[in-house]
Amino acid sequence: MRTARGLARWALAAAAGAVVVLLLALGGGGLFALFSGLVGLAAAAVGLWWFVAHRGAVRVLGAVLLVGAPVGVLVLYVVGGVWGFALASLGLWGTALGCARAALRKPEEAVDAPAPAVAAVRPRRPVLIMNPKSGGGKVERFGLVAKAERLGARVVLLDPSAPVDVAALARRAVAEGADLLGVAGGDGTQALVAAVAAECDLPFLVISAGTRNHFALDLGLDRDDPAACLDALVDGEELRVDLGTVSGRPFVNTVSFGVYADVVQRPEYRDAKAETILDALPDLLQGGLGDRLDATADSTPLPGQQAVLVSNNPYASPDPFTAGAGRRFRLDRGRLGVIGVRVDGAAQAAELAVRGAQSTALSVLTAHRVEVHGGVTHDGVRKEEKTMPVAVDGEALVLPTPVVCEVRPRALRVLVPRDRPGVVPPPPPLDWRRIIRLAFPDPHGTDPHGAGSSDGPYEDPYRSGA
Repeated sequence: MRTARGLARWALAAAAGAVVVLLLALGGGGLFALFSGLVGLAAAAVGLWWFVAHRGAVRVLGAVLLVGAPVGVLVLYVVGGVWGFALASLGLWGTALGCARAALRKPEEAVDAPAPAVAAVRPRRPVLIMNPKSGGGKVERFGLVAKAERLGARVVLLDPSAPVDVAALARRAVAEGADLLGVAGGDGTQALVAAVAAECDLPFLVISAGTRNHFALDLGLDRDDPAACLDALVDGEELRVDLGTVSGRPFVNTVSFGVYADVVQRPEYRDAKAETILDALPDLLQGGLGDRLDATADSTPLPGQQAVLVSNNPYASPDPFTAGAGRRFRLDRGRLGVIGVRVDGAAQAAELAVRGAQSTALSVLTAHRVEVHGGVTHDGVRKEEKTMPVAVDGEALVLPTPVVCEVRPRALRVLVPRDRPGVVPPPPPLDWRRIIRLAFPDPHGTDPHGAGSSDGPYEDPYRSGA
């Protein structure tokens, strides 16, 4: 408790210091430093919007603004002699945020943690499906076939030159007596075999041999050493996690609609992602006047969205610059994460840059069921297409409308090695009133951390079976 109180006091001191530095710099332009920084951020966001949503001279102007705005702010800081104050204030504010989050974290708290792993019986007839080309050849580079066979697994190697139905392969393995299914491949392949494992109530082994391995990351597995995942075959424990479905098809990570889904449909996307995106976005966005789509998350309407992202459990934050962005700290909430994006022009792009997740351009919520009705024009007129492009775990599909996303709570039994990195608990929400109460507690009141608070270590239920 003393450590948390000390951190809270350091947080308040650092925050006060950041304000004092700006006040002391008033004569030298302290408020000017703050104001020009915000203007520069908004201008860079406008430049980015012009760059991605337009072509020709407007795109060139956007590129100039995107690069020139932050450079211009730095030049103003140097010429005005306030760069030192700005750096000092930013440093103090960063220290304040770090100390505040550390103080608010309750080490012993596991109320919002996933269900703990349980001891698993060693599989007797495991079958592992491996894609030798996945992740740039990780199967061969890490010797996955040899290690798996040494541990008693039967390995089915896919032929990258011939399309194959991996779900049918998995069902055939089950019919032949497999008591575990596993995949060394991308998240799309993982999802197809995971659905068969869930259907047959068999444990599923994730081997992080894909390119990005988002599912493995959120399970707390080692993405840098896929061979370590195989240790689960001899010393494993089991987690129960959710499995998403989109129009009956399984997914483990995300389903994307709108702009991104349109881009990944293009055949050149796989070989030239950045070039394809830059070439496609002006046609899709049309400066904010491009086609949109309507969706409903449970009973909440999301009209006129340029993009909708549905995830198997919500991500920690939609803001890529916040702690925990791009991570799901739980996969067993039984809910879908939903992020809708609607940017109507440069002004809203600037607002998004300044306000982040609080911007009106973003809709962030959770739901049990998400229905994407289909495309609409910028004016909200429903288009007549019977199908729509969808990106499922990064794979380009075309599905009939309306497209329905649902979640199957705790449907999947995942076998993980006992010794693994684990999942870092999410940062607590920042609440300065709690920080003040923690730093200067009422001697006659309640503990702001709750009764019985201590400074003991946090037990990660995704990491051990304790």
